[in-house]
Amino acid sequence: MRQRRTLRRHWLPFLHWLPRYDRSDLPGDLQAGLTTAVMLIPQGMAYAMLAGLPPIVGLYASLVPLAIYSLLGTSRELAVGPVAMVSLLVAQAVTPLAEQGSASYVALAVMLALMVGAMQLMMGVLRLGFLVNFLSHPVISGFTSAAALIIGFSQLKHLLGADIERSSNIFKVLGAALQQFESWHLATLVIGVGSIVALVAMKKYAPRLPRALVVVVAGTLAVVGFDLANDGVKVVGSVPAGLPELAAPLSWPADVYAQEGLWAALQALVDPLAPLLAPAIVISLVSFMESISVAKAFARQGRYEVDPNQELVALGAANLGGSFFGAYPVTGGFSRTAVNAQAGAKTPLAGLITASVIALTLLWLTPLFYYLPKAVLAAIIFTAVFGLIDLHEVKHLWRVKRSDLALLVLTFAATLGLGIEEGILLGVGASLALFVVRTTRPHTAVLGRLPGTSIYRNVDRYPEAETTPGVLAVRIDAQLYFGNVSFLKEILARLEDERVEGSLRAVVLDASGMNQLDSSAEGALHELLLAYEDRGVRLVLTNVKGPVRDVMKRSGLWDRLGPEGRALSVHEAIERLRTEAPLAEAA
Repeated sequence: MRQRRTLRRHWLPFLHWLPRYDRSDLPGDLQAGLTTAVMLIPQGMAYAMLAGLPPIVGLYASLVPLAIYSLLGTSRELAVGPVAMVSLLVAQAVTPLAEQGSASYVALAVMLALMVGAMQLMMGVLRLGFLVNFLSHPVISGFTSAAALIIGFSQLKHLLGADIERSSNIFKVLGAALQQFESWHLATLVIGVGSIVALVAMKKYAPRLPRALVVVVAGTLAVVGFDLANDGVKVVGSVPAGLPELAAPLSWPADVYAQEGLWAALQALVDPLAPLLAPAIVISLVSFMESISVAKAFARQGRYEVDPNQELVALGAANLGGSFFGAYPVTGGFSRTAVNAQAGAKTPLAGLITASVIALTLLWLTPLFYYLPKAVLAAIIFTAVFGLIDLHEVKHLWRVKRSDLALLVLTFAATLGLGIEEGILLGVGASLALFVVRTTRPHTAVLGRLPGTSIYRNVDRYPEAETTPGVLAVRIDAQLYFGNVSFLKEILARLEDERVEGSLRAVVLDASGMNQLDSSAEGALHELLLAYEDRGVRLVLTNVKGPVRDVMKRSGLWDRLGPEGRALSVHEAIERLRTEAPLAEAA
């Protein structure tokens, strides 16, 4: 019974924190919930517009998913809802399949949320959170910076009031905008640029103000006061009032089933999902990467832990549940989470309060958004995403690891030149290729003894380290597997020619960097042992870890080496070899 209760609390975290809720946390949670709602409402509408969806869908995506995550997530501060990156990915995925803003377009976006939720939920249940490690930080940084530019330039048509064709190629967008200079709408441009200036200024000089709400109110009042809607300024228009209705994202094709049978019905059910499969995979990974990064950052500040696999479950359930209430894919956003934390959020109850405020807004306040200019929403997106361009990371990688900088630049260029999905897939592929290259040609070091000690170090980094005549002591800093066994043989032969004084008497192989040994590597070590024995050279392995030793024992190599071919440390091996006659004479 106790184990069952523990499992329920693991999968349903609210069963742990809600019964123990401290009422002293309520003022902070209440303030944070209200503050985050004030920020999330205009943001959600803006990001829905970025995704090519009606603004009301952004509010739907801010309601049910946030409530579900608050009950199932392990972060106290994470604010889940629409974000710029995922909105752009949704637009890239659905735009080729339907006209933006149409009913079929909305239906496909909702189906995408269903698929993303199912994938994330499955990954969480199977404890596959480690898969996100394939998205290395340089790849994410390059992808994010390129996507920020694409997102920003995609809003030019709303900021300028011009009819500019949507494209992921920012140069085409910029060229089209310049060609249509004469059709720029002055009042729209003033509202858009003014909103951007106000957002930037408030961020610097009044960071505690609800910046998005301020520009939304100011822009709406300007449109109403000067009758700008009749002067050509595009506004949000009618926003349906009321809570989202429960509806299945997919409906069973009963007529196809009745006429053509089960197989045809299943095919009709799956066919609309096929074009969304690749985008759903990308969104699942990218959104989780963004969310878990934010959650971990604030968990470190709060000195508690988040569970990556439970976070996958929570995000998956949020997207899955949201798809039944008209939502498109969501994830945790940095800016909202930062506001939530700064406003005093102590527990996930703050998220439930935010969702409640949005529900009240949907019920009674949607008429207030009729005259909200789209240029203001575009300004909110514009200022939010350009903070994602990470120049600091470029400078950091230039100093620290230029091969990683090459990954960043490749992903950035591929995302801008080829497209969103192609860019991140190419970046991940290049990252994996670089990993393979590094493991097939691992770092090796010739070891020498530091004078007056029993410590052995890399002679290239410690010129004072002394090598032993007739002995080659080498450390391989990687696990041995089929991909690098040839390199091991080559490097030992080359080092023997370059580094050994006199004739070779013994090779001491420091295995401290080897964590695993596959059958190919075990066979290669066996071959080396026999080849050295034929030449009268001793092979000694030192610092052999348990998993490697287990493989050697099962294969018989451990016994074949014998006590004289094994040692606990490089120092022990070389001191033992020094006492043997051939080495003593060589010395």
